[in-house]
Amino acid sequence: MSEKTLEYRVKECIIDRLDLEVTPEEIIDSEPLFNEGLGLDSLDSLELVIAIGKEFDVTIGDDEYEVLNTIETICHFIREKNSQLV
Repeated sequence: MSEKTLEYRVKECIIDRLDLEVTPEEIIDSEPLFNEGLGLDSLDSLELVIAIGKEFDVTIGDDEYEVLNTIETICHFIREKNSQLV
């Protein structure tokens, strides 16, 4: 089996941490994760900050929560902060 993409790994991390009833394939990279997208809320954002930080060895600061908007923005942030995951 080929190595999983960063996008796929981020989706798995979100699904596992938030115990969502979706598959990674059902999450579209460019769609919003909050409100009309996956329907996540502010409590979910705190969980995501912890999970993504732990899983991908990055720190999302209080003023950087906008990176949680989509899978694309999360992956872009991770790639900028952790060059080993490029």
